[in-house]
Amino acid sequence: MSERGHRRVQTGVVISNKMEKTVVVKVDRLVKHQIYNKFIKRSVKYKVHDEKNICKIGDKVQIIECRPLSKDKRWNLKQISECIS
Repeated sequence: MSERGHRRVQTGVVISNKMEKTVVVKVDRLVKHQIYNKFIKRSVKYKVHDEKNICKIGDKVQIIECRPLSKDKRWNLKQISECIS
């Protein structure tokens, strides 16, 4: 059986867990400026489905792309890399 299409995997930090089964994850990336050739930090916030409500603020997590689960949720929690106790 063939796998479904290529799913993106990204790493970020949980910044909010106030919703039921949903966390907000901030993903940072470095982009090189076209003229000045310096690196600029860009960040994006994603709403991620957390079925068991196990994430806490400050946890470093891996997220994987999935089908639309709600109006804003398009990512699933893959694993927690670093736990903040």
